Parts: sequence; structure tokens; C-alpha cells
Amino acid sequence: MKEHLTPVSANYSRIAIVTGASSGIGEATAKKFVAAGYGVIGNARNAAKLELLREELGPAFYSVPGDLADLTLIPKLFEAALAYFGKSADIVIANAGRGLGGSVKDADLSQFEAVLQLNVTSTLALLQQAARYMVSMQQTLFPERAADIVVLGSVVGRHVSPFSAVYGATKFAIHALAEGLRREIGPQGVRVSLVEPGIVLSGFQDAAGYSEELVQNFTENFGPLFYGAEVAETIHYIVNQPPHVHISDIMIRPTRQAYP
Repeated sequence: MKEHLTPVSANYSRIAIVTGASSGIGEATAKKFVAAGYGVIGNARNAAKLELLREELGPAFYSVPGDLADLTLIPKLFEAALAYFGKSADIVIANAGRGLGGSVKDADLSQFEAVLQLNVTSTLALLQQAARYMVSMQQTLFPERAADIVVLGSVVGRHVSPFSAVYGATKFAIHALAEGLRREIGPQGVRVSLVEPGIVLSGFQDAAGYSEELVQNFTENFGPLFYGAEVAETIHYIVNQPPHVHISDIMIRPTRQAYP
């Protein structure tokens, strides 16, 4: 976070923290939120892409680059919201994550520790930080104002996939954490929602080590596939509900995706 920030003067209706904001669902969500009149703190490892996004979106977007595997970065996201926008974040989108192709028998376990750290440990740390901020906030603001934590899960966190079962195991864990947190802090006025996308075309497939042949099979068998923008619309729908209305779980698939 840059030092000695002067809060921007614009009156944004809500302030959101979006992780994994440099591409795919995270980038699309940041753009959707800015278009809706929200201020956005965006995080990703790719500082150059975040800077391009800041140039595109203007003062409504402020970037905090860095790897969420470094847990000391997480409090800085919330500090940046207060320093730059002058008020605390009331939306957190836990989107950062990475894939890992392969079945249980064949997955490359040399990468598993890094996947587990980002997908589960770092996400849990983000959820804990968000919960502390928002429970305190909602003691005085609920039911006049909403507070939202949205966790990006996956269809493979509900249905075991033969081509990404090990990755799916991390999403099963995230689903459990989201539901546990919902039960814990929902009664205190904080909404915790899980979004489970099907196949979304993005840089995710390359990073997960999916072959071109596998991605082509997805397209042929399940297409037309969708992009991050469709998931971003779903996320915005969730957070745009009245404060007393809680959508706890949404699964979104391409129409022709039969399984998983």
C-alpha cells in the first residue's frame, strides 16, 4: 500500500476488495463493480496488469499487488480501502486461486503445496480478516446496510472431476469454510455467499496445466462456454440484494455442460 494516501472525494456506494483481479472472473468483477458505482481495491500478483486496469477504470480502482500466499499482505487490503476510499470495505470477493490438472493418481504433486496454500490457507486468512471487520461494522449498520463475503468455489468442489480431482479437493475445502462462516456470522448481519462456476474460459486453464486438447474437448462437448463477465454478473446480483436477503449458494454452468 502506498503511504500517506489522501482519500478520493467521490462518493462510492460500496467498497469492494477483489482478489485475483488482474484477469478472468476477478478482472470482470472489478469492472462490473466500478460500472455499478463501487470503489474497488484490486489484488493480484501481476502488478503490470493491475496498473493497466487502473488506467482503464480510473480513480474508482486502486491496486495492491502481491501474492496472497504472503499472509501479511491481507490486512493491507483492508487498510488500503480505508486509506484510499475513506471507509471500510463492505464487500470482499475471495477469488484468487490456481488450478491443478490431473486425477488423484496422476496429478503433479510437486505443485500441490502451492495450490493448497493459495486456494485454502490464504483464502481462509482472507475470510477471517473480512469477518472481523464486517461483524464489527454490522453491529451498528445492519439491517440498513449490507456486508458481503463472496467465495469463488467450483462445480468440481461439489462433484468429483476425473480431470482435476486434486484441485477439486481444495474447492471442497473452500465450500466447507464458506458454509461454516455463513453459519457463524450470518446471524450477525454478514452475508457469506458461495459461487460455483462451471467451465470459464480464461488464463486459468493454462496455469492449471490443462492441455489444448482438453480445452478443445470442453468447447466441443459443452460450448458455447462463457467468460468471466457472466460470473461477474452473478456476483453483482448477489451483493445487490437488500441487506436482509441472503443468497448463500449459486452454481453457474454453460448450458450444455452436463457434468461435472
